[in-house]
Amino acid sequence: MITVASSGKASRATDSADTEALPVDIETISEGTEAALSMQLATSTRKDMDASLPEIVRHLNLLLGEDLGVDEDQDVRDLFRKGYRLLDLQNRPTAETPSFGAFLCLRDVADVTRRLLWIYTQRHGLDAP
Repeated sequence: MITVASSGKASRATDSADTEALPVDIETISEGTEAALSMQLATSTRKDMDASLPEIVRHLNLLLGEDLGVDEDQDVRDLFRKGYRLLDLQNRPTAETPSFGAFLCLRDVADVTRRLLWIYTQRHGLDAP
């Protein structure tokens, strides 16, 4: 029997024959989305927003690659649809996008990522972030 770290906060014992290490770092994603969602437009710079967005987008992309029950659950399907729309480069802020637009995009990406992370933890029987 081996112990596999599942969330950085707790570990679970499993048989090595039927499991692999979970590829999603729940703690890192949780901290990143929390930081993005705690940003305030009045006190955050565009540079801060632009620096945070690529990391959150990577987390979203990772979660969209997981089996989260999209075939069985309309709410998950809706989140996936929104997530893929947010990943589309045409929908992301550019240098010409006003700070408010970049702020809204960052919050949308972080919100969808956070919600998918919660679904991920529920499907794998892990502690929610």
